Amino acid sequence: MNLTNSIASHETLPLLKVLLVEDDDDDVLLTSKVLLDHACACSISRVEDGVQALEYLYGTGQYENSSRPDVILLDLNMPRMDGRQVLQRVKTDPNLQLIPVIVLTTSEDSRDIHRSYEDRANGYVTKPVNLSDYRRVLKALSAHWFQGVKLPTQV
Repeated sequence: MNLTNSIASHETLPLLKVLLVEDDDDDVLLTSKVLLDHACACSISRVEDGVQALEYLYGTGQYENSSRPDVILLDLNMPRMDGRQVLQRVKTDPNLQLIPVIVLTTSEDSRDIHRSYEDRANGYVTKPVNLSDYRRVLKALSAHWFQGVKLPTQV
């Protein structure tokens, strides 16, 4: 799935490429809607598990024409290959390690938080259960990561 914010006022800004690694369709719809409504100009590509995430990042399989994301939003608990394994692969690959990875998950387990930062996650955000809290958290995430922070560019 590839979603793009086409608001006219954003057309002159560089398009921020977000890779959303998430297996839950409801979370994808809500996350995409909030980010597209509140972030700077962005396109969101979605993959459903860690295997697809790595295929996307390496441009293999069905993702051979994928473009390098500027930011990765990564769920931890997914089928086939979980987000923990993806994070380790991304942060140990010299070609990918500069891409900011924000863990966006339901887990509040202190071991998951500690391990994610140990594996060099750039942020860890717990998805609130309440819909209005979820929107609030995503708005804050987008304000910080998509409007406030300078992201590395590929040289």
